[in-house]
Amino acid sequence: MLAIGDWVPRLVAADLTRDEAQSLVLVFLASTLGAVLSRWHLRLVLPTVVVEIVLGIIIGPAVLGIAEVDVYVAFLSDFGLALLFFFAGVEIIEHHVPRGALRRGTVGWGISLAIGLAMGLALDAAGVDAVWWILAVALATTALGTLVPILSDAKLLPTELGRAVLGTGVAGEFWPIIFISVFLTSVYGAETEVVLLVGFGLLIAGASRVALQARPPRLLRILQDTLHTTGQVGVRASVFLLALLVFLAADAGFEFVLGAFAAGIVVGLALDSPEGKIVRMRLEGIGFGFLVPVYFVVTGMNFDLDSLLTTEGLLLAALFLVLLLISRGASALLWLRELGPRRTASLALFGATGLPLIVAIVGIGQKRGDVSDAVAASLIGAGMISVLIYPFVATRVATTGSEDDD
Repeated sequence: MLAIGDWVPRLVAADLTRDEAQSLVLVFLASTLGAVLSRWHLRLVLPTVVVEIVLGIIIGPAVLGIAEVDVYVAFLSDFGLALLFFFAGVEIIEHHVPRGALRRGTVGWGISLAIGLAMGLALDAAGVDAVWWILAVALATTALGTLVPILSDAKLLPTELGRAVLGTGVAGEFWPIIFISVFLTSVYGAETEVVLLVGFGLLIAGASRVALQARPPRLLRILQDTLHTTGQVGVRASVFLLALLVFLAADAGFEFVLGAFAAGIVVGLALDSPEGKIVRMRLEGIGFGFLVPVYFVVTGMNFDLDSLLTTEGLLLAALFLVLLLISRGASALLWLRELGPRRTASLALFGATGLPLIVAIVGIGQKRGDVSDAVAASLIGAGMISVLIYPFVATRVATTGSEDDD
C-alpha cells in the first residue's frame, strides 16, 4: 500500500514532473480557498470568481511564482472555459425568460454594441493596443451567472426589474458568443463562416427539437433508474453532447465555445423537468466544483499585474469601467417606462456587470494576438471591479426608497 509520501514519485514516473504536480495541487488549493474566502465574512460575500483570479495572481509568476500553466493545467483550464459557456446556455433555458424581455434585451444589446463599436474606434484612434471591435464586444457583455444569485437573495428575481435583468443578461451572453464565434474565426472567410453558422444553427435547432419531443419511454426509464446510481446516464450523455458539439464547432472553423454554448441550450431543454434538475445539479458539481474554478485561477496566473499597476494601466481600467456602464447602461433606457428612473438606474448597473465573458473574449483575443497583455489586464481589472461594485450599488438603488420619491 502506498504511503502519502510515495504519491509524488509515482506521479513523476507517470511523466508528470514534480513541478507540474505541484502546480496542479496549488491550482486546486486556490480553487478551494476561493470558495471559502469569498464567504468567510458573514455579511460581506465576495464574488468567488474575483477571489479565484486574485489567488491565481498570487500563486502565479506575478507574485510568488510557485505554480505555472503547464500542459495539464492548460487542458483543465480550457475544459473549464467550455463548461463556463455550456452553463451559460443552460441558464438561458433554466430561467424561462419571457419572449418580450428577450426581444427587448436583444435590441438593447444592439444599442450597446453600436456604442461599443464607437468607443472601440475612439480607443483605437487613441492608440490602445487592441482590435477595436473586440473591445466593443467585450464592453457589451453581462455576467448573468453572477447576477442571478444576487437577484434571488435580494428577492428581485420574480419582479419586473428581475425580468428586465434576465432579458438584458441573456442577450449580453448569447449575442457576444455568436459574434465572436463568427468574427474571431478566419478559416474560411466571413461569407462561408455565416453559411456554416446557419448550418450549425439548424443542427442545434434539430437537436433541440429532439430534446423536447423525442423521449422514448425505455430511455427515460434508464435515465430515471440511474439518477442515484453509478450509471449517471444523464450526466454522461450531457458531457458527450458537450464534447461532440465542441468538436463539430471547432471542425467547422468556429471558436469551440460556440459548440459548448449550443450544447448547454440543448441539454437545458432536455433537462427542463423536475427529474432533470438532479442531473443539472450533478453537472454543476463537475463544472463549478472542479473545472470552471481552474479556468479563473489560471486567468489569474496569466494576469499581467505589472501592466495593470502602472498609472496608464489603472487609468485605462477606470476608463473601461466607465465605458461598461455607458455601453450596457444605455440599453436600460428601453425599460424606463415600466421601471421608472430608480429601477432603470439599477438595471443599468446590473447590466454593466461583466467579468466571465470579458475574460473569455480577451483570452481568445490574446491567443490571436489581437489584444495586448497590458490592455487585457486593464479590461479584466475593470471587469473584476464591476462585479465587486455594480451589483452592490444596483441592489441598494433598487431596494432603497420607492418610485414615488423619484
